[in-house]
Amino acid sequence: MLTLTKALYDQIVDHARKDHPDEACGMVAGPEGSGRPERFIPMLNAARSPTFYEFDSSDLLKLYRELDDRDEEPVIIYHSHTATEAYPSRTDISYANEPGAHYVLVSTADTDDAGPFQFRSFRIVDGVVTEEDVEVVDAY
Repeated sequence: MLTLTKALYDQIVDHARKDHPDEACGMVAGPEGSGRPERFIPMLNAARSPTFYEFDSSDLLKLYRELDDRDEEPVIIYHSHTATEAYPSRTDISYANEPGAHYVLVSTADTDDAGPFQFRSFRIVDGVVTEEDVEVVDAY
């Protein structure tokens, strides 16, 4: 299960809506080994595409060095889908290289008449996708 604060949830959703019609992407870091998402890190979609996202390689290298310096790790890796449901694509699965991370997808397309977005979390390990429950809390 992914547990995150309402503030982090809102930041991820706001980023997805702001970057629409392009896909948004980013990370939420947390203290190493804690599994607790704490620090919101929006990234620029270097692909600037409505159907694909890509972290800029130099930004990503800088971010991983910063995470190392701060004794943090990626707890959530998120991106948005602008025209499809919030479910990992084959490309998303092939790029999932953090087995300990929660992969959050936000759909800014109204694909199920449930409202203007979907917020779903997955574990992706060795190409296997498992959806998990999401719990939004006021504070940890």
